[in-house]
Amino acid sequence: MRVLVVGGGGREHALVRGLARSPKVEELICAPGNAGIAFEVRCEPVATDDLEGLCALVERERIDLTVVGPEGPLVAGLADDLLARGRRVFGPTRAGARIEGSKAWTKELCERHEIPAGRSRTVSEMGAALRELEGFEPPYVIKADGLAAGKGVVIAETEAEAVSALRDALEGGVFGDAGSTVLIEEHLIGREVSAFALTDGRDVVPLLFAQDRKRVGEGDRGPNTGGMGAISPVPWLDDVTAKQVWDDVVNATVRAMAVEGVRYQGVLYAGLMITDQGPKLLEVNCRFGDPETQVVVPRLRSDLATLLLAVAEEELDGLSVEVWQRSCVTVVAASEGYPGAYPTGREIRGLEEAGEVEGAIVFHSGTAERQGRVVTSGGRVLSVSGLGDSSAEAGNRAYEALSRIAFEGMQFRKDIAAAIEEEAG
Repeated sequence: MRVLVVGGGGREHALVRGLARSPKVEELICAPGNAGIAFEVRCEPVATDDLEGLCALVERERIDLTVVGPEGPLVAGLADDLLARGRRVFGPTRAGARIEGSKAWTKELCERHEIPAGRSRTVSEMGAALRELEGFEPPYVIKADGLAAGKGVVIAETEAEAVSALRDALEGGVFGDAGSTVLIEEHLIGREVSAFALTDGRDVVPLLFAQDRKRVGEGDRGPNTGGMGAISPVPWLDDVTAKQVWDDVVNATVRAMAVEGVRYQGVLYAGLMITDQGPKLLEVNCRFGDPETQVVVPRLRSDLATLLLAVAEEELDGLSVEVWQRSCVTVVAASEGYPGAYPTGREIRGLEEAGEVEGAIVFHSGTAERQGRVVTSGGRVLSVSGLGDSSAEAGNRAYEALSRIAFEGMQFRKDIAAAIEEEAG
């Protein structure tokens, strides 16, 4: 089987690694990839927003299965274009990807089908925003309706901060078109967890749970980012709560879309808050998470290519997922200034030495090759994962590998595993 992975981040590097283990995969290509992926498979310089170019690549290379990593091309309709050409694709159509492309639509879906979620109001102009804000209590959650690269959420501690965030989005355009409509949500209290499941629109196969850390600073301080680290399994999550998540949220969401005429095929990534009243949905994503994929894929014992192909061919019924009973922790090494403005082009040293640490895996996110050197090209540069018999051992291996890597201005959180273990206590 000839497989194309679309994307160029740490998530796609993890997917490439997982697919490369499969005896079913004859050739693996990535577009556009990054410096680390290019060391392992052939990369083609086709951007993720070049839908025509990606379709042409699939035709030219006679690709049997296209695995779409990021949400952007799915929301734009890449799966629709490939299906119209008779090509297999892992990832939902534009109609299904709306579950991530419009948070307001997802909230309305939850209300119509009684899927547990936090209370919210959708607004698109300041007058209505100020009126709706009066119905909420601090801290206030302000979310951009559309895609904002994981940075469209503001937690405002005071009403003045909430008004400022609303004005920045609706009048200042800080989130671009994604923030032309915003949601004001109640602030849920509990512990966050991410649930990943595969579905072909009829059957749902649970994968794994993971927990990430969004704040840039240790102790969960500072602004939200796309994710600074993750862990799987989640040590504090019990079996009863896990079953509630699969039954009341994940399966219910797939059924709700089917009832409304949306056949959703791909991975469903549910971000949840586990409250005293049970699991409540925070958001739904139409793709694997980043950096959660970097802890989920290393734990999969099942053949990843078999699973993704079964989704694309609508033959998921009867399949189950086997996982390694080990812990995985990933820590993101980011550029100086991230999640704000950051420099690029800084040489990365120690990658080979980091790869020699037992149980450690280095995934490239924002890297490029320049004159034989690997340099930084993004905000999140690397995800360094560690596998171990416990989260402590996995975390130690990740940090040991990370200690051998250096680039100017490198920043990372030193408390990824410890912060989550503390919650388990």
